[in-house]
Amino acid sequence: MNHITLKEATLNGKRIGYSNETEFLVQVGRYSKGSYKTRYVFKGDLATAVGYYNGINIGNGYKKRLVMPSASRNPILDRQTS
Repeated sequence: MNHITLKEATLNGKRIGYSNETEFLVQVGRYSKGSYKTRYVFKGDLATAVGYYNGINIGNGYKKRLVMPSASRNPILDRQTS
């Protein structure tokens, strides 16, 4: 039996509510019109997802984003381009 644990965190001044079942995706893409590809998926662990997201170096022409697909209004938590 899985117990759902509700958690709350602040990322870049935004409050984020999630549970231990929430997925966080770290995605990387290339060029402005290029699509994103998921590099890492974390389930219920925002801190580790942010750590991996911050650890990715993006060179010229690359972009990265941190996504929470279950968010209703804005699933993109953070985005960076180079």
